[in-house]
Amino acid sequence: MARIVVVGSVNMDVVTRVARHPRPGETVQGMGTAYSPGGKGANQAVAAARAGADVAMLAAVGDDSFGPALCAALQQNGVDSGHVLVKAGASGLAFITVDEAGENSIILSPGANGKLSAADVDQAIPIIQGAEMLLVQNEIPWETTWHALASARRAGVRTLWNPAPAMAVSGEVLQWIDWIVLNETEANVITGVAVDGQESAHAAARWLVREGVQAAVVTLGSAGSVYADRSGTSLVTPAFPVHPVDTTAAGDTFIGALAARLGEGGNVAEALAFATAAAALAVTRPGAQSSIPSRSDIESFLRERKAR
Repeated sequence: MARIVVVGSVNMDVVTRVARHPRPGETVQGMGTAYSPGGKGANQAVAAARAGADVAMLAAVGDDSFGPALCAALQQNGVDSGHVLVKAGASGLAFITVDEAGENSIILSPGANGKLSAADVDQAIPIIQGAEMLLVQNEIPWETTWHALASARRAGVRTLWNPAPAMAVSGEVLQWIDWIVLNETEANVITGVAVDGQESAHAAARWLVREGVQAAVVTLGSAGSVYADRSGTSLVTPAFPVHPVDTTAAGDTFIGALAARLGEGGNVAEALAFATAAAALAVTRPGAQSSIPSRSDIESFLRERKAR
């Protein structure tokens, strides 16, 4: 089993289904609201654990009623929550609307996620040193994320950064990244390339590699993903056609499954196909963590598609 450490966010998702997303100033009728554990960090941790990895998470929750529920959800999904800290105040919240096409719109309220510090990372150095890969995102303070990346690099641990929500960074940052996985919008913010298909995605991925990352994956939703690395290898991994119900956590599922497969020694093409299958299954189910498939689900899906 690959040992994965995730440093990132834990949120309670407040999800409301709508016929369509409201325009500015407009009120639309909701068709039901559900509360479910989420946060990009927690989602990626759960995805990696369900895909077969041994996962530990460094995060923060509030001392409110959501905190224990968020920790329990991690534990129930096989994630070591021993380094999830309790901070005074509210837990992180995500307000999500999902339309009839399965597309979502999200507002984040960071809560305790905004209080996770570099000093907290220092307390978790022993678990980082023992990992095959460290996963980070952009839903905790950047100083904390950067400290986690630097700590992992000094320990010889591979890093995977998902720069979401998107933010511009310097080339110095990219030189500390082994893997970067990002969507079209995030790629545009970081590289300046307007990604609207495979050709422009390749251009963005190659730019990231030139700037210092070891490997880059640009995800394109229903058009699959594009990969490039420092050896000059380029790959296109097509998506599996499915009927989407809810795209929430599809990208997180892809990343967690990819990290799990890479951590256990899978080659790049196999790992990308595995992650693509995991994301395809996730969009056919409602919710964030509730939509994330198990390893057996992913392997069955791949066998079925191969047989076809």
